[in-house]
Amino acid sequence: MTTLKDLYIEELQDLWSANDQMSDVVSAMADKASDSKLADRLSSAKNGIDQHTRLLKSLLEDTGADVKKEHCKGMEGLVKEAKKHALDSDMSGAALDVAIIAQYQRMCHYGIAGFGTTKAFAEALGNDEAARKLDQALDNIYESDDFMTELAERSRNVDAKA
Repeated sequence: MTTLKDLYIEELQDLWSANDQMSDVVSAMADKASDSKLADRLSSAKNGIDQHTRLLKSLLEDTGADVKKEHCKGMEGLVKEAKKHALDSDMSGAALDVAIIAQYQRMCHYGIAGFGTTKAFAEALGNDEAARKLDQALDNIYESDDFMTELAERSRNVDAKA
């Protein structure tokens, strides 16, 4: 890598890999969630993640670069943590839901950082259309993260104390 465009392309490729990894674990967490609102939101989030992946591929095509993934080791670690602390745990009910929310939000925050950085690169490169699309994806991620915070604070954390 020698240019900002190279960094931009690498970020798109890395995010694609991150999204693929996250999509799989979010689907598994939706299946394990005991709260129907949580399960529904995770299923919806999986669809959103997959939609964002299509966006990333499209943006890569627009650059003229190779449309390929670059394995994201950061998300790999977050997925391992999600499996350890939520999917493979012995918890159930509200306690498991709280663990699922926590792990989901960690992955969301990683996505916020990645999409935000990539948007900034697109802006610096003068690619306003890509920046607008990435900003829209960021809005979706923030919305999902906010929903999870509200769900945790209003019901699941309280229920898990019992």
